[in-house]
Amino acid sequence: MSQQRQGVDLSYEDGARAVELAREAVESYVEHGQREQPGSMRETFYERTGAFVRLESTRGRGSLRGCAGGYRSDDQLGHVIVDAAIEAASEDSCGSEVTPSELPNLTVSICAVNNVVLTDDPVADLKLGKHGVAIDGSGEGGWLYPTVPVENGWSEREYLDRTCRKAKLAPGAWQDDDVVVTLFEGQVFRERAADGSIEEV
Repeated sequence: MSQQRQGVDLSYEDGARAVELAREAVESYVEHGQREQPGSMRETFYERTGAFVRLESTRGRGSLRGCAGGYRSDDQLGHVIVDAAIEAASEDSCGSEVTPSELPNLTVSICAVNNVVLTDDPVADLKLGKHGVAIDGSGEGGWLYPTVPVENGWSEREYLDRTCRKAKLAPGAWQDDDVVVTLFEGQVFRERAADGSIEEV
């Protein structure tokens, strides 16, 4: 297991602003087809690190509407968040573009990456609720957010199997020698659906 500490530790104010920035980027893209400029950013947002953005619908039983990002980036965090938010809202993410009428029913969350772990023994090293998983093999890649296995009650193996599926690999492919498993840690901030306030998860 080798760890690569990177990125930043976000204060609550930074995390709340990161979620707001992601929402502004989604709204600007969905309503006007434009890329939001982060403008004058908080100091933390100039750090170069990976981040993910996740959009969920609050309608009905709720569903994932989009997710995008990466655990490693040479770009500044502010720009990574804007680009991930736009990609999450586009048809490339979950098959259909987010529409203006959906915006009031979306909750936005971000995960700012601050540690990357390369592992040869993912079941032993993986801590549910702490680690996101990224799996790369045969030209395909896929990842799942740190909060997902806890929300769904998955075991470590099920979490790894489902990340394989996301990467268009067979369940269990994480055990293959030519498949690379990377664990990432990060801070997750999200909108509470009911009142729009932002919480750190």
